[in-house]
Amino acid sequence: MDLENHASKEQRDVKEKVGRSQSGKKVSYYYDAEVGHHSFGLGHPMKPHRMRMTHNLVTNYGLLDKMDVFRPVRATTDQMTRFHTDEYINFLERVTPETVEALTGSGTRFLTGEDCPAWEGLFEFCSISAGGSIGAAERLNAGAADTCINWSGGLHHAKKREASGFCYVNDIVLAILEFLRFHPRVLYIDIDVHHGDGVEEAFYSTDRVMTASFHKYGDFFPGTGDVRDTGIAKGKNYAVNVPLRDGITDETYRSIFQPVISHIMEWYRPEAVVLQCGADSLSGDKLGVFNLSMKGHAECVEFVSKFNLPMLVVGGGGYTTKNVSRTWTYETGLLLGQDLDENLPFNDYMEYFGPRFKLEVLANNQDNQNSREYLENIKTRVIDSLRHLPFAPSVGMHEVPRTSVGKAIGILGAEDSDDGSEIDVRINQRLQQLNAFPSRSEERDFDSDDGASSSRLDTDDDDGFPSSHRSNAHFSTGIRNGNSSSSSSRPRPRKPFADPTRPLLQPFLHSTAHHPSGLPSSHPYSSPLFTNPRPSSNSHHSTQNGIDSILLAKAPGPPLKRPQGFQPKVKKIKRSFFGAAAGTTGGGGSGSGRYGGQGFGHVVGGLYEDGSPRGSGDEGGSEVGGNGNGNGGWGAWKALAVEKGLGGGGGGGGGV
Repeated sequence: MDLENHASKEQRDVKEKVGRSQSGKKVSYYYDAEVGHHSFGLGHPMKPHRMRMTHNLVTNYGLLDKMDVFRPVRATTDQMTRFHTDEYINFLERVTPETVEALTGSGTRFLTGEDCPAWEGLFEFCSISAGGSIGAAERLNAGAADTCINWSGGLHHAKKREASGFCYVNDIVLAILEFLRFHPRVLYIDIDVHHGDGVEEAFYSTDRVMTASFHKYGDFFPGTGDVRDTGIAKGKNYAVNVPLRDGITDETYRSIFQPVISHIMEWYRPEAVVLQCGADSLSGDKLGVFNLSMKGHAECVEFVSKFNLPMLVVGGGGYTTKNVSRTWTYETGLLLGQDLDENLPFNDYMEYFGPRFKLEVLANNQDNQNSREYLENIKTRVIDSLRHLPFAPSVGMHEVPRTSVGKAIGILGAEDSDDGSEIDVRINQRLQQLNAFPSRSEERDFDSDDGASSSRLDTDDDDGFPSSHRSNAHFSTGIRNGNSSSSSSRPRPRKPFADPTRPLLQPFLHSTAHHPSGLPSSHPYSSPLFTNPRPSSNSHHSTQNGIDSILLAKAPGPPLKRPQGFQPKVKKIKRSFFGAAAGTTGGGGSGSGRYGGQGFGHVVGGLYEDGSPRGSGDEGGSEVGGNGNGNGGWGAWKALAVEKGLGGGGGGGGGV
C-alpha cells in the first residue's frame, strides 16, 4: 500500500510539472498546423506560413516539452458574433473569390480595400485564429495556466462589421470579452508598428478595458492613434496612445515603454493582460519603419511578464518571415525561462535563415527621428492623463456558472460532452426523461372529451402547441404518480429545443392501449405488444391490457389515399413537440384513407428514420389513421410538419 501511495504521489508530482517553465509559471501554447496552409494570395505581404516556421523552430529548440501544447478548437459563428455583426460573419462564411464582387457590392461593404482580399479558406483561417485566443482566455480564466501563447492571433485591425489591415476577425476583442466574464479590469498592450485601432474602437467608451498602443503615427496606416485620443464617456482617459516616429531604437523605446506601463499597472490595477507582439516593429521589416532588435522587442514581453498577471500573448503584424519566426521563438523561450542557443538548430526552413543561421535580428543604421524632448513630452502628457483616472475602477461582479448552460439546466449529464454533436438527440432524450407517462385515469379523462374537442387541433395560443395537448399527460412534466390531475394544475409544456428541420430519430411517448388486433403477421407491430382484444362496437375506450410503451416505426407503407368528400377539421400548427401531434379518437364503423374513418384507437405515431409516412391494414393503406374492417394503421410524419391527420380508421388506429 505504501508503494502504491508513493507511486501515485510521484505521478502527481510529474503531472504538476508538465507545462511549468523554469520561471515557475505554467505556460500553454496554441497552434493548429492548418494555419500555415493558407495564403492571402500571390504577392500579398501577409504570410500565414510564418506561423509554421515559428512552430518548427519552437519544436526544434525542444520548447514543446516545457509547456502544455493545444490544438485550438475552431471558433464558431456564435462566438465570433459576440463582437462582430451577424451579417458580416455570415458573409465571411459564404464569400469566395468568385462571389466577392457581388457580395461586397463592388467593394462597398465588408471588404472595402485591396488589403483584405477574399481567398479560399478565409473563414477557416479566421476560426483558427479566433479559436486559439478564445481558448487561451478560457484557460487563463480557469487558472490552468499563468501565460498562454497564440502566435496565430493578434489581428487587431478588424472592425465590428468590416475587415481592415489584413485582419478579418478580431480575436483580441473576443479574448478580452472572455476575460471580462471573470475580471473587472483588463489591460491591452500593443507593440505592433501599426496602431491597434480595432481593439481601441471596441472598448473606447468603457473603463473596464484600458488599451495602450505604441505605434508609428502620421502618414501611416491606419492613420489613428494620436496622443489626444483618450476615449469617450466612461472610457475617457482609458485609451492610451503613444505616437512614435521612424527609426526608434531599443533604448529609446524602453525609455517610454517601461514608465508608461508601470504607471498603468500602478494606477489601473488590471487583473489580466493581453500583449500583442506584432513583429513589424522590428528592424528591416518590409512594412515597418522602426529599428528594434529582436532582444529590444523581447524586453517588452519580459517586462510585462514580471507583473505576474494572467497574460495572453498573441502575434500580429510582421512581414519579413524569417525575422518574425526568430523573434517569436525567442520570446517563447523567454516566457519559459529558457536561454536559447543563438545558433539555430537544424529545422525544415534552414535556407530562410542564411547566411549566418543565427537566432538574431539586429538593428541597422537607420536614423532615429524620436528626440529625447519629443519622447519626454509624450510621456508627460500620457502620465498626466492617467492621473485624472479614479484609482482602480471597480465593477459589480456576480457568480457565474462553473458548468455549461446545458449541464446547469439538466439537459446534459455529467458524463456528456459539450461538443454540440447530436445535440438534438441528447436534448430529446432528456426531455423524454423529464416528461411523465400518462396515468390510466388521465387517459380515460382525455379520451372521454366530447367529439368536437377531440377531432381537431386547436392552435389558439401562440406557443405552437395545440390547446388540447396542454391537458395531455404526454406533455406534462414531473414523475408519474398514477393519479390524474386537471389540466389547469399542470405546467405549460416546454417549447421544443431541437431544430425541427433535422430528423429526430428518437421514439415518441405514447399510449398503445387497445390497438385492435388483426394486423398482418409480417407487420412490424403484429407482436403481442400491439395485439389486444378488439373492443365491442359500443365501447369507447377500455383500459384492458393497456400498455405504456415507445413506438419507433420503421416499416414501409402503401401510397397515400384520401377519401372522397371527407373534410376533416384540421388547422395548421406551428411546430409539433416531437415532430408528431397526438392522435385523437373516433367513433365506430369502418373506413380507410389519409384521415381514416371512425374508430376507437388512440396513439401518437412514431417518427421514421427516413421521415416518410407509413400505414398498413387489410383494406387499402393510409398515411395516418387506420384502415377498414377494424384494422388500425400506424402513421408518422417528418420532423417539420404543418398539417396533421386526425382520427382512427376502421375499428381502431389513430392519426398524427
